[in-house]
Amino acid sequence: MPDRRATVGRQTRETKISVTIALDGAGAYQVSTGNGMLDHLLSQLSRHSLIDLTVRAERDASGWHHVAEDIGIVLGRALREALGDGQGIRRMGHAIVPLDEALAMVAVDLSGRGYAALDFAWAGENVEDLPVEVVPHLLEAFAVEARMNLHVRVLSGKNNHHIAEAAMKAIARSLRDAVELDPRQGGVPSTKGTISG
Repeated sequence: MPDRRATVGRQTRETKISVTIALDGAGAYQVSTGNGMLDHLLSQLSRHSLIDLTVRAERDASGWHHVAEDIGIVLGRALREALGDGQGIRRMGHAIVPLDEALAMVAVDLSGRGYAALDFAWAGENVEDLPVEVVPHLLEAFAVEARMNLHVRVLSGKNNHHIAEAAMKAIARSLRDAVELDPRQGGVPSTKGTISG
């Protein structure tokens, strides 16, 4: 079995980000971004995908926009590096996840083509101590850098915490299926012979 792990770092004038990922993990996580809600969402991503994840983020004083984008960039690069050429993966996954009144539907395709189609219906401007605009911004950067097609649609919800968490859990469950090695898949799951972009 290949060692599907990666560690990726990125430092700019605004942020310093480090991500370690292990696709064949048990959902163990160590997340420190400086924002409790962002930590919570990334922890959900790890726990429900069974992908081990370590995220360390430092930022300047300019708000959460830059740190979320840069976490998305580094997380996406780490996922893509850990996948390698994608030999034997299922490639696609989907999930519908409820959290109380909120319901989120997600589909992913690790196709090599980065695209995010995100449909959130927020009930206010913040998710706890995080501006709601940061959540789709993180996911867009993640999808583009992972070269992953990501569709998120929130079907219902009145509480922003529930909306964000249901979406992240649905992404996690979708990724769990997509990165899983399929014993029937002998090569790269593409008629092109590549999912590298």
